[in-house]
Amino acid sequence: MSAMNAKASSGGEEEASGMRTEILGESGYRGEVKRGQVIFIAYLIATLELTFLFMQMGVMPYLAKSLGLDSVGFGYLQTTFGVLQLVGGPIFGRFADQFGTRAALILSCASGSAFFLLMSMSTSIPLLFLSRLPAVFMHGLPGAQKVITDLTAPSQRADALGKLGLCFGIGIIVGSALGGVVSTKFGIFVPMYVGLVGNLINTMIAMVWIPLQAKPKSDHHVTENSTSQSGSVFSVREILRLMKFPGVMEIFMVKVFAGLPIGLFLVMFSIISMDFFGLEAVESGYLMSYFGVLQMVIQGLVIGKLTNHCTERTLLRLSVFVFAGVGLGMALMRTVWHYCIVAVPLVFAFSTLGTITDSILTKTVPSSDTELKTVSPTNAGSP
Repeated sequence: MSAMNAKASSGGEEEASGMRTEILGESGYRGEVKRGQVIFIAYLIATLELTFLFMQMGVMPYLAKSLGLDSVGFGYLQTTFGVLQLVGGPIFGRFADQFGTRAALILSCASGSAFFLLMSMSTSIPLLFLSRLPAVFMHGLPGAQKVITDLTAPSQRADALGKLGLCFGIGIIVGSALGGVVSTKFGIFVPMYVGLVGNLINTMIAMVWIPLQAKPKSDHHVTENSTSQSGSVFSVREILRLMKFPGVMEIFMVKVFAGLPIGLFLVMFSIISMDFFGLEAVESGYLMSYFGVLQMVIQGLVIGKLTNHCTERTLLRLSVFVFAGVGLGMALMRTVWHYCIVAVPLVFAFSTLGTITDSILTKTVPSSDTELKTVSPTNAGSP
């Protein structure tokens, strides 16, 4: 079993090494500089997409309420979004494997544009539900994760992936605050127009700055063989094959079941802040911004140091244990101040679980396979 694990890890490392050399066609200092630029662009794309998503997240319950949708209906609306994201995750992963990371990021950004376009035209409840459909392909964060995975060595991967948490934090802070202020001053549909224009710009950034060559030749050969066997972009057989890698099933189950309650909480946070806490759009945006500040502090100052002193398995167990305590705290909270206290361990567990499970999976599963890396209830629940 350990020999198989070592072989799989070695294969993944060799593929990633080939990527780091071939994706930019250069080596040495210039190659390192260009790799750094591509990684920065990946961070930028993820940050912008998350900013626009959280901008509409703070406005959505008020838009739904203005159209006559009650709390139960809003729950169905958000659940629809989450289900579409969960279903679309493996499809997006297979698409990235077959057509490259650049095409996948362009698809994600273009889907975001369609998402905001439909939202800006949502003058009835059916149109509001219809606007959720593009969420199937809106996976900018996993797309950026794949770029970073392909361009970093395994020893640097946990730290590089951890910086995506900073992107998440910036997206929450800027998007939540901006959405509340813009909707209050200029109208409830203006954040949708901003998101539409922003995602079009993001699409252009991906087209211009992300290299066309998204896989080394060996990876293309592996992908072509896999495609011919599966016969479609989405293949249950491929996912089951990946589950057979040593340790993958266990980590995947921990990632899904530990993150599911938090994903559901994030899905419903907007309606909780409006109905349970009685907050207005601006106040709800500020509360989410507080969440983002915590995310940045913990991701930037805490997790990086912990990964240098603790093993990934130890941190994984710690995050699950903290999640259990957070669940109890959420059941007991009654005021906004209670939430502000509970949010500290919540963000720590959320950030640690996401970073560590992604790092373990990217080391265990070959870099040519992306399906499992894009399946996460926290990804689905975030917007």
